[in-house]
Parts: sequence; C-alpha cells; structure tokens
Amino acid sequence: MIITVTPNPAIDKIYWIERLALDDGELPVMRATRSYLTAGGKGINVSIFLARMGIENIAMGFIAGETGRAVERRVRDEGITTSFIWVEGETRTNVTLLERGHEQRPIQITEQGPPIPPEAIKRFLTQYKRAVSRARYVFLGGSLPPGVPETFYQELTHLAQQRHVPVIVNAAGKALMHALPEKPWLVKPDTRQGTDVAGASLKTSQEIVEVGREWVAQGIEAVLVSHHITHDLLITREGAWDLEARDVQFKNLLGAEDALIAGTLSAMVQGASLLEATRFGMAAATASAESEELVVTDRMAIERVLPKIHIEQL
Repeated sequence: MIITVTPNPAIDKIYWIERLALDDGELPVMRATRSYLTAGGKGINVSIFLARMGIENIAMGFIAGETGRAVERRVRDEGITTSFIWVEGETRTNVTLLERGHEQRPIQITEQGPPIPPEAIKRFLTQYKRAVSRARYVFLGGSLPPGVPETFYQELTHLAQQRHVPVIVNAAGKALMHALPEKPWLVKPDTRQGTDVAGASLKTSQEIVEVGREWVAQGIEAVLVSHHITHDLLITREGAWDLEARDVQFKNLLGAEDALIAGTLSAMVQGASLLEATRFGMAAATASAESEELVVTDRMAIERVLPKIHIEQL
C-alpha cells in the first residue's frame, strides 16, 4: 500500500483559449474553446494514476467545504481509500489558461487554501502514524496551506523513516529544505516557480548534477529534477542521466510532473530498476503533455510514447 499526502488539494479548472487578450485599451473577453474540471494536487494526481494501474493506495491531506466534498467524491470514485482531515473554510480552486500555440507556457491562478488549525494537524499525524505502519512507500507533494509549518514534510519523513518506509518528496523552498536532513528516498524539487531550490540556484544541468550529487552523498538515494520542458535529470550513487523527450506535441503541461512521479513509482512497485522506472515515468509525463487530459493513465498510450524517451549518461 502507498500513502500519498496532499496538504493543499484543489479543484483544477483548465480553459483552452484561442488568444490571451490583454492589449491596452481592450475590455478582454476570452472565450474558452474547451474546459476541463477535476480534483487536483500532486498527491491526488499520483493516487489516481496508481489506482488506475491497479496499485492500492490511500490519499491523505486537509479538505474543506463544498469544494472539499467534490475532491473527496472524485478520489473515492477512483476506488481510492481516503483519510482526509476536515477543516473550516473551502478547499482551493486553481484556474489554468492554455493559449493555442503556447500550451507549454500555462497561465496559472492558484489560491492559498484554507487555514489549518493546530488540532487538525494533530489529528492528521495520528492517522498518518497508523497508516504508515502498513505502507510500502510514502509520497509527499505540493504546497503547504496556511497554518501548516514548513517542517511538516520533515516530520512526516522522519516518522516514515522510523518504520523503514521509503519517502518521495516533491516540493520546493523551505518545505523541501527542512526535509532533506531526514534523507528521503527520492526528492523531486519543484522548479516551476524559479531556479532557487532548497537554497541552491539550479540554472544549468551541470549545477543540478553537482547539487544532486551533494544530496546523494548526504544519504538521499535519488534526485530527480525537471530542468527543461523536455529534459529530466536523474542523479543516484551509480551516476547521472539526462532523459529527453523528443518530438513532443504540447497540449497540456499541468499534470505532466505528477505523471512523471506516478509513472516512476508505479514501475518501481512492479519491479523495474530506478532508471527504467524513470524512463516509464518520463513517457507518462510526455503522454500527459500531449493530451488534454490532466494525467494520462492508459498504459498502452504511455508505452507508445516510450520510443520518444532518450537516455544519456552524464
């Protein structure tokens, strides 16, 4: 069983538009040619992918209000066990605009999410400790809502490590920085908001590899970083590799990063080596980027993309 933790879930609403009308003097009216609505958040997307691959998992996090009910209903409809903590307020709604011809540069409006009181965090930790004793992997991902301390992922990683359960952390900034000393099994820095990751400026592949090797030397098993729209870097004790997706026809990048982790994790559970699992994850991310669906979970569609994924050892 795999635990996914999404502290700040969302309802994701995606609009495809012909033109981003922001010219001076205009009253911009942007008519959507298509829209898509789904439950979202890193862990939620990973849970849905795993469930469709037949892998048992439990989704955890904080939800609130009618939006929270919609998130919970969507997750349960996938056959996923949920262990959400309810709080006051309203689970956030995130809006993404995709302009035709510029789908690789989505415009995102993200809400903060509801404030999480200390008693809700205590209730979450009680449920998490109970669940982690039965877990094979733990995935921790995404932003932290107001009220949740920056050390949250650090504490969850520590609790899992006590049970010898490998942890994947997909986060940015101080939330990731605090988790690093607990030596997660794999870290996936979130570089979408800038090149500063856990106090290090990662602008080039060489800089990423150097920092990744430092983290691996400190006890982290693997570092996976998306440093370009079509390139990912994997750094382990055995070496460093550049995985490139070629000839990608972009339609929607919103869920591609989550598909990368989910595909990698699902392949690992099914016995693949980490490098081969990451290649499968890259194919899942590419298939998602080429689809209007948030995360593609059709194994045949992912396998058709595998020939586009090229690996070079650095």
